[in-house]
Amino acid sequence: MIFSILAVLTLVISICIKERKKSLFIQSISCLLEAIYDFIITAYTGAVLSLVNFIRTFIFINKNKIHKIVYVIILLFFESIIIVNCVFTWNGMISLLPTIGSIIRTYCLWQSNMTLVRVSGITTGITYGIYYIYYQSWFMVLGELTLLLVGIYAVLKNDIIKKEYGREKVYE
Repeated sequence: MIFSILAVLTLVISICIKERKKSLFIQSISCLLEAIYDFIITAYTGAVLSLVNFIRTFIFINKNKIHKIVYVIILLFFESIIIVNCVFTWNGMISLLPTIGSIIRTYCLWQSNMTLVRVSGITTGITYGIYYIYYQSWFMVLGELTLLLVGIYAVLKNDIIKKEYGREKVYE
């Protein structure tokens, strides 16, 4: 239970952070905590994806140090791992939810745009929320619902309202 609480807490905090590198660092910690929790509840598709997401997010922190072509290859590599994981840990249609959520999140985090990082909180909240309903992990459902609501609020506050009032967006 402690791993689920910490995973949700760190993920929600990461969506609220305005600087990309700090946000991704906190998200990588969240991925590791979620992997531990998913292994405990035998949600293996989610567990493996969380480990992959931990590595992915940690690599994406250093985007500026990686050649552009190599960075594209890294994206394709992680997206491929997500799909292969779905095949190997297939537990019925429910396995598609964390797979779809991770594919979207990987692409969003791969970008430099903090708006997409915040939007990925919304998509993750929906797909993983339903996944955890299936596994009857009610705290994680509550956590993903919180992530969804915080993601919506963060996008409204930082991206939509700022844009309407002509304030500059701050990215990295």
